[in-house]
Amino acid sequence: MNSTEIGTQAFQKVLGASDKAHYFLNQFNLKNQPFEILDIILVAILIYWVYLILRETRAMRILYGIIVLVVIMVLGRLLQLQALNFILTYVLAALVVAIPVVFQPELRAALEKLGRTKFVGEFGGMKKDKLQEIVTEILSALDYFSENKRGAIIVLTRQTGLRDVILTGVRLDADISKQLLITIFSPKTPLHDGAVIISGDKIVAANCWLPLTEQEFKYDLGTRHRAASGITTDTDAIVLVVSEETGKISLAIGGNLTTDLKTGQLKDLLTKILQHKIEGVAS
Repeated sequence: MNSTEIGTQAFQKVLGASDKAHYFLNQFNLKNQPFEILDIILVAILIYWVYLILRETRAMRILYGIIVLVVIMVLGRLLQLQALNFILTYVLAALVVAIPVVFQPELRAALEKLGRTKFVGEFGGMKKDKLQEIVTEILSALDYFSENKRGAIIVLTRQTGLRDVILTGVRLDADISKQLLITIFSPKTPLHDGAVIISGDKIVAANCWLPLTEQEFKYDLGTRHRAASGITTDTDAIVLVVSEETGKISLAIGGNLTTDLKTGQLKDLLTKILQHKIEGVAS
């Protein structure tokens, strides 16, 4: 086969790929098929939702690798590269089986969030004055814990339900107050070791046990901080932690910890987060 024939065949493959791409694009006649617009929007939302779940996990790098393989496979089919297509077909078939295993933690977290999500959070529909009153009571308790180096962990629920966590503790359903929080976390009470769960304007439960994170941090963390990171990785809850060793206050959102905060910094920030005006803070 001479160079002219090789060039002709390559040109025909490119033309064939162009025709296939043109045919594919022609399938989306958006002027006459409004449901196809909705279809594209829904697919885009789904892809973006998956991206938001995976973007801060180790699975994101694996996903990038899969995307590269898919792009190569599409190009191989368009250019009719048979050997490459043969190999990638079996590779992708194996990945279909491997993905649920590799992404198991991320898939579980995503399905839990989807299944437990409410349309309005526990604090979202609350009047501003009432919300500020609750935040003030909580922060006053945190000031006391910080000054006296008393360990504490307080979980504020948002849209994701925490029923499984609540069942591990003691049900209270009490009004939120500084004095009650101080009493709960007193070393002499049987409730002080676990977490307090707050939902809306109630202290729902105390002495609750939270899942510990497996995430690696640059600095050593105690059990309370690891629990705060763990529960906020799997849910949209906000967790406030006071270190028993240093008295420093930390805030956990989305698995990220912001440490050494003052209650003055937290007041406006916490109010805005609970009202859904901002998503959170960087670690």
